[in-house]
Amino acid sequence: MRNTLVIAGKELQGYFIQPVAYVVLTVFLLLAGWFFFALLRQFDEMVQLIQMMGQQQQLQNMNLNTRVIDPLLHDLSIVLVIVMPALTMRVFAEEKRTGTYELLLTAPVRTGEIVAGKFIAASCFTLIMIGLAWIFPLILMVFGNPEVGVMFAGYLALALLAITFVAVGLFASSLTQNQIIAAISSFGLLILLYVISWPAEAGGGAAWALLKYLSLPEHFSTMVRGVIDSSDIVFFLSMTIVALFLTQRSVESARWR
Repeated sequence: MRNTLVIAGKELQGYFIQPVAYVVLTVFLLLAGWFFFALLRQFDEMVQLIQMMGQQQQLQNMNLNTRVIDPLLHDLSIVLVIVMPALTMRVFAEEKRTGTYELLLTAPVRTGEIVAGKFIAASCFTLIMIGLAWIFPLILMVFGNPEVGVMFAGYLALALLAITFVAVGLFASSLTQNQIIAAISSFGLLILLYVISWPAEAGGGAAWALLKYLSLPEHFSTMVRGVIDSSDIVFFLSMTIVALFLTQRSVESARWR
């Protein structure tokens, strides 16, 4: 555990001195702000239109969660698909390129500790990034009356999704010494996990049900609606563990070459 925390601390410190991390953070927050205020403006215009038409019943159905937070979180999930590969591409690939990877593998630490330390660091930076995006729900809480429980469930879903992306990104980075290839591979895997259920829309049976279950949006959308189901949490954690296991095996294989 001590070795894991030492590696995590070193890696996390590294995120705050590399330009790519700040670019990812800036892009994520700028897009989050753009989407939020665009959705809020759209919501306000719809409310004004309904008031002008005198449709009070329709006005009661206007909900900040379904009209602003829900689409915002779905938009941010797509943004994460784009920016997370850039954040994780260097984790192993950069060390392979600079030659420090061999030094790390010969150090008196277990492979699992190396992977866990790097995963914790990347996850902490990612959670900080998502935590900063909480400013937008706070704005709604100050000036509106959103459902706090539903917002919490949605941001929990976004955090679990992002951590899964981190694990997938680490696996992709462990396969190559080229950061660009690592980023493209990670992006491809994340896109696959997003669209894997599309064939299931036209079919049925156990195989199609499995594809639907493996789809990230299926579980993410459920939690964004405010339904915290243990099966969805188990899914994200399981996907993370599988990706970390594959990363550990990839690093371990390099150790014995």
